[in-house]
Amino acid sequence: MNPVTTSTETQKQTSTKAQNPLQELQKLGQSVWLDYIRRDLITSGELRRLIDGDGLRGMTSNPSIFEKAITGSPDYAGFLQQLIGQGMSTGDIYERIAIRDIQDAADVLLPVYKATNKRDGYVSLEVSPTLARNTPGTIEEARRLWKAVARPNIMIKVPGTPEGVPAVRQLISEGININITLLFAQKAYASVAQAYIEGLEAAQKAGIDISGIASVASFFVSRIDTLVDSTIDGHLKSGATPDEEKTLRDLSGKVAIANAKQAYRYYQELIAAERWKALAARGAQTQRLLWASTSTKNPKYRDVLYVEELIGPDTVNTVPPATMDAFRDHGLVRRTLDADLAAANNVMSDLERVGISMEKITDQLLEDAIKLFDDAFQKLLAAVDEKKKQPLSQK
Repeated sequence: MNPVTTSTETQKQTSTKAQNPLQELQKLGQSVWLDYIRRDLITSGELRRLIDGDGLRGMTSNPSIFEKAITGSPDYAGFLQQLIGQGMSTGDIYERIAIRDIQDAADVLLPVYKATNKRDGYVSLEVSPTLARNTPGTIEEARRLWKAVARPNIMIKVPGTPEGVPAVRQLISEGININITLLFAQKAYASVAQAYIEGLEAAQKAGIDISGIASVASFFVSRIDTLVDSTIDGHLKSGATPDEEKTLRDLSGKVAIANAKQAYRYYQELIAAERWKALAARGAQTQRLLWASTSTKNPKYRDVLYVEELIGPDTVNTVPPATMDAFRDHGLVRRTLDADLAAANNVMSDLERVGISMEKITDQLLEDAIKLFDDAFQKLLAAVDEKKKQPLSQK
């Protein structure tokens, strides 16, 4: 087991090892979603087993996940051949494959959606990464995908870019469930949270039942520590004073969690305000924070760090399979998300004090993430295109 970099000794004293820690998270108000999709997960019955055995309550996908699933699994060969035989374009082939998986996963999760009164049971499908800076294009594609999938328990993923904010507002006003992705900065999160409220208010005025509209704000975590830690290493090598060196070392592995804790504090303030209470009185669901990018990238850190330290009510943690297995095996369950906010505030202020700009960090992460998903999308399209060029006997 990897060493722990946070308050693990305290956790050991105050936590009990549950028979299944994944199920215990529900008692503290947190839902677990799976950051993964693949055909055999659905067809083998494994998804149903995760729902029944672990209390899984949703799924997320992205272009990178689909690229790995389609190019790395034989499960899609037959369907690929069928679609290629119909003379479809490369983009249409990918979309048909993705929509089929999303529809089938949504059908398996539909009982969860009903049992939780539309709170959980969702599967997310992302608009093309090429539209990250295109407001009209994002709106048009989100509408089209929403109609094509035709399931009540799906969310369309829209990037939390400045261009994505007005798209979120418009789509929510039309009653389309939205998962806002690629959130790193608290300022960006505040913008999409306000857009959700404005969208609900517009939907209400249009006569739409707002109790059926759902949204999550996907706040990325581990990538923040990865970039901050590398920036800290650069500062240490450039000749920091002894006091600065101590502060820099103390910040390693703590910034992502502190950033998330401050975002959650904003969420708590938002839903305590009269403006939100007016919507809640009409059945509106809160837009939960969803912790994304929760696999630990640094082997020095505990492999369930970004689950254990982000446990709190009205949140979602979307985890990849390996992190899910690890937390099931040795995760410690206690409410941590709103604990010791003062320490989190100190971490963020210390970061600025030693000359590391959180704004620059989050701006770079957003640009890197957009490129990462676009690269995966292009790689996926190229792989499908290569299949189209092969003789039928080789497909």
